[in-house]
Amino acid sequence: MAGSSHGHTPAAWTGVIIAFIGFCAAGAFMVMAQPVGFWVSMGVILLGGVVGAVMRSMGLGQPKSDHPVHATTGDREPARAQG
Repeated sequence: MAGSSHGHTPAAWTGVIIAFIGFCAAGAFMVMAQPVGFWVSMGVILLGGVVGAVMRSMGLGQPKSDHPVHATTGDREPARAQG
C-alpha cells in the first residue's frame, strides 16, 4: 500500500482524524458511564466517514485511475520466469 499512496489525501486524513476524535471521546464517555455522550461520539465517528466521502466526491480523494486495484493487466509488466 505504501507504493500506491493509499490514504494520503485530504479526504482520507480529514475523515480519519474526525473518526479518531470520536473514538477517543466514546472511550472516555464509556469509562465515565455517560451513555448520551457515548452515542453522540458514535455519531461523530459516522460523521467522519460522511465528511471523507463528501470530500472524495469533491475531488479531494485519490482518483480511481491511480488505484492499483483498477489497473488493467495490460498496464502491468508480465511476471518473468525464474530459471
